Amino acid sequence: MKLSFIAFCIAVFLVSCNHKTSSRIDLSGNWQFAADPSDTGQKEKWYSQSLPENVVLPGSMKDNGKGDTPGLKTPWTGTIYDSSFYFNPGYDKFRKEGDVKFPFWLTPNKYYKGAAWYRKEVNIPSDWDGKRVVLHLERPHWQTRVWVNDEPVGYQNSLSTPHEFNITDVAKPGTNYITICVDNRTDSINVGPDSHSVSDHTQGNWNGIVGDMYIQSGSKVYVEDIQLYPDVKNKMVHTVISLKNISESVVEADVVLQVRLVSGESTSLPLLSEKLQLNKGTEKIEIAYAMGDDMKLWDEFNPDFYQMKVLVKDGGKVLDEKKEVFGMREVAIKEGKIIINGRAVFMRGTLECNTFPLTGYPATDEESWARIFEVCKKSGLNHIRFHSHCPPEAAFNAADKLGIYLQPEAASWPNHGTSLGGGRPTDQYVLNETERIIKAYGNHPSFVLWAYCNEPYGNYVPFLDKSLVEWKTKDPRRIYTAACIGKSWSVNPESQFIVRSVPRGLPFKKQPNAIFNYEERIADESRPYITHEMGQYCVFPDFSEIEKYTGVYKAGNFEMFRELLEEKHMGDQGHDFLMASGKLQALCYKAEIEAQLRTTTLDGFQLLGLNDFPGQGSAIIGLLNVFWEEKDYITKEAISRFCNQTVPLAELSKFVYTNQESLKCPVSVSHYGPADLDNIQPSYCITTIKGDTLVSDKLQASDIKTGMLNSIGEIEFLLTEIKKAVQCKLEISVANYTNSWDFWVYPSRQAPISEDEVYYTTNLDKKALDKLKEGGKVFLDASGKVENGKDVVANFTPVFWNTSWFKMRPPHTTGILVKEDHPVFSEFPTSYHTNYQWWEILNGRQIMCVDSFPTQLKPLVQPIDTWFLNRRLAQLFEVRVGKGKLVVSTLNLDPDNGPASAQLRQSIAKYMNSSEFNPKDEVKPETVLELFEKKERQKVNLYTVGTPDELKPKKNKSK
Repeated sequence: MKLSFIAFCIAVFLVSCNHKTSSRIDLSGNWQFAADPSDTGQKEKWYSQSLPENVVLPGSMKDNGKGDTPGLKTPWTGTIYDSSFYFNPGYDKFRKEGDVKFPFWLTPNKYYKGAAWYRKEVNIPSDWDGKRVVLHLERPHWQTRVWVNDEPVGYQNSLSTPHEFNITDVAKPGTNYITICVDNRTDSINVGPDSHSVSDHTQGNWNGIVGDMYIQSGSKVYVEDIQLYPDVKNKMVHTVISLKNISESVVEADVVLQVRLVSGESTSLPLLSEKLQLNKGTEKIEIAYAMGDDMKLWDEFNPDFYQMKVLVKDGGKVLDEKKEVFGMREVAIKEGKIIINGRAVFMRGTLECNTFPLTGYPATDEESWARIFEVCKKSGLNHIRFHSHCPPEAAFNAADKLGIYLQPEAASWPNHGTSLGGGRPTDQYVLNETERIIKAYGNHPSFVLWAYCNEPYGNYVPFLDKSLVEWKTKDPRRIYTAACIGKSWSVNPESQFIVRSVPRGLPFKKQPNAIFNYEERIADESRPYITHEMGQYCVFPDFSEIEKYTGVYKAGNFEMFRELLEEKHMGDQGHDFLMASGKLQALCYKAEIEAQLRTTTLDGFQLLGLNDFPGQGSAIIGLLNVFWEEKDYITKEAISRFCNQTVPLAELSKFVYTNQESLKCPVSVSHYGPADLDNIQPSYCITTIKGDTLVSDKLQASDIKTGMLNSIGEIEFLLTEIKKAVQCKLEISVANYTNSWDFWVYPSRQAPISEDEVYYTTNLDKKALDKLKEGGKVFLDASGKVENGKDVVANFTPVFWNTSWFKMRPPHTTGILVKEDHPVFSEFPTSYHTNYQWWEILNGRQIMCVDSFPTQLKPLVQPIDTWFLNRRLAQLFEVRVGKGKLVVSTLNLDPDNGPASAQLRQSIAKYMNSSEFNPKDEVKPETVLELFEKKERQKVNLYTVGTPDELKPKKNKSK
């Protein structure tokens, strides 16, 4: 009995405590709902009526299965440059209403654009009477109007920050009705149809509210805002506090500041108090808070950060408190370099384009963002640019903890139908959004860079320069640029740093090397320079991803591409195409990132991207998939070998040698670590692909300075002892960082083939056909004569972005798939994919389309076509023709072209003279001859006049 009485007392105490501290009512759960496609809700006063349907919030209409089934007339938000889907007869089967598969982005379960109404009954406790009451809506999409008890409260339209409404005057103890109209149309404020804050290219233009939803009660004397400005030099944080009194009384308040270290062992710093008389209205005070001698700095290596708590007291009673996180870090520019806490930083970044394929909207929980940032860090990155959008606060919290440098933007890509600086509503919206974002998230130490937008159109230079002048003076906690731009855009004079596309691309129209950099391209710019949207190298789709789409989006585009591949009898090669194209993609990213690190005047790069981009024609350009998961051809750890704070670099002048040469290359190391590396002795080894070690040695020990590219020695190795063609690997290690490069060594002279039985020809003429009839062996060099396939343009590098968005701009292929185990390559070391030894063989060569050949034919060298067409292509194949055997090639096998060409020619000739030359597939002569016939052939028709070039700015014009 005694124990029961004690338990009863404890229960009463807990209920009493809970009642006293219950200042927040969670609004998540069931809400009444009605879509308003005719826009009659306000006129018919839906805010005072029960609504007929029900949904669960937080969530979107898609989450709740509300909206229309996507179809051919869906009013998408986003630009489509390739309209062939709507007209091409070959796509008929994908245009079936109720089951439409779109090639240019993911397919949602439902789609709706317009006003939608949400209504909920809320019971407010009696002890809230006389208090301030606020409605908080995190991440609505996007424009909201609120009514409480039939009374209008207000309108907000931020795409980036929570919508908060003061409902003190309309809320009452007891039953209340909250009605919210959410409108996701872009008609009144066009931030740009391709902006990742609204576009269907990535997250989708959804309707709903997906973050925290609550009403909060509090004192009418409260902390409205805290802005914290670190002063690292003087070990102070300058605190600007906005206090508000909406009561009718004058309050003699004590404002108390307390700081504690959040990361590591949580420690509290001394209290600081200041007395203040608060009259009705807003009062702003500034207090300098000393951080002490043990102050910890925040950066990517040591992300230590603090929490500032501000309390407002009246006679010892706490009226209100507010907390903000901050970090002691200083971002500065010195001698054209970005400096954080006195150390030069190289931004190794990627774009985050609001790609959340399960939900269609950005995560509002910290765990999801921490996972993304952990993946980035394991891949060697330290920076994220949020292209034309700003993430929820959870992203900033996660980045603070993990040490990631963030660049949010004001939710706009003001182009293609809108502009900046021409008086449109977008102008004021971008300025307002900038103010809102910096106020809401500006204290976060991870918020290091700012750009207003992506690639603007119009008279944006003077317009944004004016705002830049204001913000550089008003808030020096970060550095500012006007916009992230391509090389055709004008640069804003007031930008503190540049994000531009000039220093990017691979110069592989000439022989590839590992010595090129971009210093000449940016020699006229003294400000810090970050490369804009670097990479964009395509890889073939991974069809195993289709089953991962378990949410509101389906990969109808991937399903479509897979079906097109199966129609061309190559369905069994899908994974091989992924792997082969992926290896080429990884090679290109490695080459370009290393060139960025060799460019001493650069301050970083922003990849597009580390993960895939699901829209704009399906831009499969990531080393990781859209879910931030590894693909089969490369790991995060492999990426971090050439993309990291410390990267050894071999400055190879070429990758193909003869055995009469020596490999000679300077060695450097890009080092942007937390400190210098003292007395480090680098090591290197050269091995063959079979694992035989040719040399293993060390370079002279040296000190490696942080914040720069360090020269650390030179490697020289004679190749004269190598007698046969071989693929080698050079591996260099510096401290705990290792990087490697493949290179090839070939005999300087090829031995003649005795008793060569092959008839070599450049035309399948009568003599060649007679040879085949007689059972002979014929090698046909078809270079320059191909008609069926001559419209397919291949470079050494793969498709850029995708052929749909850029309207079949070359190249059209994503590398080659090689039958590596076939005896034709017995004396030509190769893997199944493009590598540097293939450059001289493939560069500028024609491609054959062999769609009309036997379906089982698998070319020996098979270019991988754009997935929108999936033509069966070849550059080297073998067939039987009658009794004879034929090899057809468009490769450059001229011995004078280079040692790789000579070696492959030798390998093919030896194979054709051997008993192993035994093609399995038989064709008629007419099938081969058709490759060279001049006749009308079906051409690719994209049915669209416009191109992405329309996005480029036109001088002295504003739309």
